[in-house]
Amino acid sequence: MNRTIKTIHHTCDVLIIGSGGAALRGAIAARETFPDGKICLVTKSGLGRGSVTGTAVSDRMAFHATLPDTAPGGPDNWRYHAEDIYKIGGRVSDGDLAEILAKNSGRALEYLAGLGVPFVRREDGRFDQFVTDGSDYPRACYTGPETAIEISKALREEVGKRPVEIIENVMIYKLVTRDGKISGAFGINTRDQNPVVLHVFQTQTILLGTGGAGQVFEQNVYPAGMTGDGYSLAYEAGAELVNMEFEQIGLCSVKTHLACSGSMMRSIPRFVTEDGQEFLSGHLPGKSHRQIAALIFGKGANWPISAEKENTVIDIAVFREIGKGRRIYLDYSANPAGFDFNAFSARIKEQYFGEIKQDLGETSRKEKPLMRLKEINPASLSWLKSHGVDLEAGEKLEIAPSIQHFQGGVKIRKQGNTSVPGLFAAGECAGGQHGANRPGGNALMDSQVFGRIAGEAAANLAKTHPKTELSPEIIQNEIQAINEIQSRSGVPVSRAWEKIRRLSYRNAGVIRTEAGLKEALRELGQLSEKSFQVDLKGLSGFFESRSIGIVSEMILRSASLRKESRGPHLFFKSGDDPWPEPAGGEEWEKYIVLRKTEDGMRLEFQKPVPLNPR
Repeated sequence: MNRTIKTIHHTCDVLIIGSGGAALRGAIAARETFPDGKICLVTKSGLGRGSVTGTAVSDRMAFHATLPDTAPGGPDNWRYHAEDIYKIGGRVSDGDLAEILAKNSGRALEYLAGLGVPFVRREDGRFDQFVTDGSDYPRACYTGPETAIEISKALREEVGKRPVEIIENVMIYKLVTRDGKISGAFGINTRDQNPVVLHVFQTQTILLGTGGAGQVFEQNVYPAGMTGDGYSLAYEAGAELVNMEFEQIGLCSVKTHLACSGSMMRSIPRFVTEDGQEFLSGHLPGKSHRQIAALIFGKGANWPISAEKENTVIDIAVFREIGKGRRIYLDYSANPAGFDFNAFSARIKEQYFGEIKQDLGETSRKEKPLMRLKEINPASLSWLKSHGVDLEAGEKLEIAPSIQHFQGGVKIRKQGNTSVPGLFAAGECAGGQHGANRPGGNALMDSQVFGRIAGEAAANLAKTHPKTELSPEIIQNEIQAINEIQSRSGVPVSRAWEKIRRLSYRNAGVIRTEAGLKEALRELGQLSEKSFQVDLKGLSGFFESRSIGIVSEMILRSASLRKESRGPHLFFKSGDDPWPEPAGGEEWEKYIVLRKTEDGMRLEFQKPVPLNPR
């Protein structure tokens, strides 16, 4: 039975999909580059509300930048930054993109500061910078726990000052190509879907700024709408994707989504089950209490899971305990078993004392983790209390290894351009600029560097390329396809959604095995989108479920192909092995590129662009 479908037509020069940091920066850049062009930004929720940039928090969220006075100093200090990006990334990213990020990071920071983002400064007016995971030099700038939120707010205000058409509550679910080039897109309304409204976009250039796909996994810190639409849109349009096996995972608050890095670990809390029992020593045979405490302290600077970092054993232990059906907490009300502050090395003590915000004295410092957290980061206590967790009242903080960032994405080159002419990508949606790992704070910076570059490139292309009109036949075929989807019977979308999230997290989360990945792919294969039935999630829920299904397959197949451990990809021979397989040699310093073919998803290893030597 055909249902009534209303059609709305849009014509623009640059269509920007998403409303996170990369999309907003891209819109500003496109508008400045093509003042007479029509720039349209489409978001499936309210502007900025459904983005990671607009919601993400950590104890001190970083924006990585190399400034003229950043250590080690000198006109070429950006090279050290580029080397960190490339080497820490496991040499599976493009070196020329690392150079672009490093060279342009300072400019991106200064732009945001000019918009009013309140980055913390020292008494002499310089930006305060600290060392984050993956860096030898202090490059991380910050405003506090809500650095990303402050950036999103400033960018939204700036976009609002410009003639950019904003279309909210519309999900772009299909890109249209002609002769292999972008010619348009289709979208549907996401709020009141009775009747369905089909939005037809005629455009010659599209910038994907849709962010990552956290909702593919059961435990994540993403907003509800982050279902990997940009990845699936690009894939279906024929674009290449890269590094999809690398998802940054870290211990996060289940309730507040706070990334428990930095001071949350350097205050050395107890890791306990719901009944208050410490469990780390049972997973770390041969480790003394002092060694375990040192691993926890080091977790503050090496927060994301990484095969190259010994303290990843903590994440593995937590994941295994959760797999037994237990809930895990950080307890700041008492010291861990055998804790002795005096037993710490001089290096750890020096780092701790360097972070003190208010000196509470030796007695308080040794008393319990709460006092140490109050000493080195009192703002985190206030923030947590305002979000429903009162550590000072003795409450514990429930944690879980959570998907926090996608390292891979739609493969881009130096202008943010993809393998499909007219299609650009920036921010977390893009891939190739990051490898297996990245320095902390590089994600926010990346969104601003390539958001600007891709926005400018898309606008310049739009100036010279005429729009191709979508024929009435193409539009009518799309209406018929929507009616067919709404008439299907099968597995309700909500049930398929939850099954995909569960199998992705359990088999492609912290612990990945060949057997587990194979079984997950088998189960996923039984959930073809053709078996989905539209339910209370509506038609937009159907397309989101299709996205998470496609992205889950990308992750599972890529992880299956990489039979080594690198960065957050921990490949075990079996789920019972205490430690994952080691990283392979130079022959594994390749990234996995995938694309859609007539025979399905094709994956192959390719050699990245090397970094120019210093």
